[in-house]
Amino acid sequence: MKKTLEFKAHDGEIEDIALGPDNKVVTAGRDFQCCVWQQDQLVTGLRWNENLPSIPDKAYRYQACRDSGTFLGLGTVTGSVAIHIAFSLQRLYYVKEAHGIVVTDVAFVPESRGGRELLAGNEAALLSVAVDSRCKLHLLPSRRSLPVWLLLLLCAGLIVAAILLLQLTFPGFL
Repeated sequence: MKKTLEFKAHDGEIEDIALGPDNKVVTAGRDFQCCVWQQDQLVTGLRWNENLPSIPDKAYRYQACRDSGTFLGLGTVTGSVAIHIAFSLQRLYYVKEAHGIVVTDVAFVPESRGGRELLAGNEAALLSVAVDSRCKLHLLPSRRSLPVWLLLLLCAGLIVAAILLLQLTFPGFL
């Protein structure tokens, strides 16, 4: 093996590292941060005191991380589990102390035939394992979205309404 990059990612030890698509790397460190890297450049990062300001900085620490390409799954030393959008780090799912103690690993259910059966219409499924000898399945419900045909119908309705309003306001407009 040949080293290709070396850079300081965290202050202290790295708890977990995950390789993602597009050569991105996600790291969780003992410095209470979770970071997304492209080569040696920080793309974005999370700190507990920024996302949950009411919780003391030293109360939580990211323990395990995984980058599915779309989502970032995180487990903490206090047993909490979270799912974030990978590119913006917006939190979509959070269960405080889902486990009684340290989450040692997290993994997304693959989008294979068997994985789709577990998803059962949900957007993502994350498995978490902890020192409490439990494995839990966390389901991220599908976010609601408008069908394209409904969006086009609404746009057409707005155009017709605007033309009628202009016709009423300025007679002889058409």
